[in-house]
Amino acid sequence: MPTNLNLELTDLCNVKCRFCGQAETPKVHGFQANKFMKWDVWKASIDGLADYPDEVDLCPHWLGEPTLHPEFSRFVRYAFDNNAGNRLFRHFKLHTNGTLLDDERIDTILDCANRDDQAEDTFGFVHFSVDAYTPEVYYRLKKYDYGERVYTNIRRLIERRQERGLRWPYVTNAFIVTPENRHEARWYLDYWTALFDRHDVEFDVVYDWPQRFADNLYYRRLHQKNQAAADRLHREVLDELDILPLGAQGAFIEEAF
Repeated sequence: MPTNLNLELTDLCNVKCRFCGQAETPKVHGFQANKFMKWDVWKASIDGLADYPDEVDLCPHWLGEPTLHPEFSRFVRYAFDNNAGNRLFRHFKLHTNGTLLDDERIDTILDCANRDDQAEDTFGFVHFSVDAYTPEVYYRLKKYDYGERVYTNIRRLIERRQERGLRWPYVTNAFIVTPENRHEARWYLDYWTALFDRHDVEFDVVYDWPQRFADNLYYRRLHQKNQAAADRLHREVLDELDILPLGAQGAFIEEAF
């Protein structure tokens, strides 16, 4: 199994999701928060992967929003420019809230994901934490009014990918099922289904971490103290959307990422 390596570009985040520890913790394990990684640290870390004994899956975040880093594109392009033949890392995983996905960052993502000097699935997915359909519910869950911007940015990534005739990366649009947004689950499904259909894009609807390369809508369980209640709510929404496989029973175990 590859080693999952998180090199966090920043521990800052520009939203405060009510179900994320980032919304509650000003310090992480005793270290002062709110910093950006310096270029020499990133460069040394990436270069050092050449001596790492195991295969590496690289992820530029942990608790923070990686696209907040003012040099996001420079950092990511450096990693891919030096990864010919996958000599440094096998996969690159990007998790983002999508609020800052401007044209420069979109071009960086598309360029890096479609290089011909490394395995085609090196940059397989961009995972978007969306979790709402209406701006009102987005604000209630994340404390900021970025809902419409996020939808626009994700649409733009998909459109640019299709316009350029590219395959990678696929898009994972995640929807954590909560009491506040459960009534929007169907609207969310209908909206993205229409968009994928308009671009003639095949997609999956999943309740667990995606198991194949495709665009997908990911209905996730909420993790909370009363886990049994969250599991019941999740199951109810999956039943309403009719996306459970035949014979599925009980709660579901999500792959760690």
